[in-house]
Amino acid sequence: MARAFLVVLDSVGIGGAPDAGAYYNKDLPDLGANTVAHIAQACAEKRAEEGRRGGLHLPTLDAMGLGAAVRLASGQPAPGLDAVPAGLWGAAVEVSAGKDTPSGHWELAGLPVPWDWGYFPEEGAAFDADLVAHVAQAAGVSGILGNCHASGTSIIAELGAEHLRTGLPICYTSADSVFQIAAHEAHFGLERLLKLCADIAPYLHARRVGRVIARPFVGSPDAGFERTTNRRDYSIKPPAPILTDWVQAAGGRVHAIGKIGDIFSMQGIDTLEKGSDQALMRHLANAVQSAEDGSLTFANFVEFDSLYGHRRDVAGYARALEWFDREITGILAQLRPGDLMVLTADHGNDPSWPGTDHTREQVPVLVAGAGSGCIGTVGFVDIAASVAAHLGVPSEGPGRSFLP
Repeated sequence: MARAFLVVLDSVGIGGAPDAGAYYNKDLPDLGANTVAHIAQACAEKRAEEGRRGGLHLPTLDAMGLGAAVRLASGQPAPGLDAVPAGLWGAAVEVSAGKDTPSGHWELAGLPVPWDWGYFPEEGAAFDADLVAHVAQAAGVSGILGNCHASGTSIIAELGAEHLRTGLPICYTSADSVFQIAAHEAHFGLERLLKLCADIAPYLHARRVGRVIARPFVGSPDAGFERTTNRRDYSIKPPAPILTDWVQAAGGRVHAIGKIGDIFSMQGIDTLEKGSDQALMRHLANAVQSAEDGSLTFANFVEFDSLYGHRRDVAGYARALEWFDREITGILAQLRPGDLMVLTADHGNDPSWPGTDHTREQVPVLVAGAGSGCIGTVGFVDIAASVAAHLGVPSEGPGRSFLP
């Protein structure tokens, strides 16, 4: 029987979203943003030499069609990504009104977001008095710190010492539909932070805020503060069956790797493996060796986005892409006859772009195990339909399979 592996390279966009002009970073629309092309251009011009050297080297992803997908989506040059694709490849466009993680993943799983997300104002206090009071009461404290749009690493550097002194949680948001709480694992307590986020999530979800995120950190004012890998997302559950449900309903098992369990609130998921991207790659390799016939393995590699995109670290992003290319090469070689692996993304996060938010872009669709050729421009939902078709599972979404 067939198996399927759907792998999301978080934020690895390829430019060219037709509605990019309606999305902004600071005061600049996302028109022209292109995560892969701009990284490749910076590498070719020796502007991304920290920890690496020379042009962007992605022989496996390029052979699968990455460079061709960039050219299809945006027409922009991606120096060094000039291979003639040997696999099935194309680009995908999102229709949901958001450039955030849940919107992209829900749609990749076959369900465009059916409502407008709730967002917080950028000027003045981000959170109203009722919300602040609700969080404070749930935490058993007198108030909160932050109450603004902020970078997660910057705000713990700015408010970490005050957090230790007062015991108040650090609450902040971003351009996404998200409410984030940062707290020290030892002084505030990791389990206390997770319980706080779980307790307030229904209140935020009722406002159509997509995620409440626990952002634990460690450290001290003298040594500095650092976020840990114990992040936890409390997301709104999809309001209709998605790809994971379709597979389970047909008798298949679903294995989640990385953020997938959090993004879908474990809807339709049998097992979950988490950790750093290095650990997640080992979990993916293990899944290729051991996943059952008829199963779906759904993986997200988040560090492109969290460590390099938001921090506007071009060289770091290039290093991460080159690492992924080296690692996925061996995993692809282990696929069995009848296996399908789709490599894609959920949005962009161009590290050369102003601001610190995601960028509205098309994403690559690189397919191993389904022949070769160009599928052209498809929808995110078509990826779910194609995975379902490969597994022989009825598709309940609006997508259409692009498999030959």
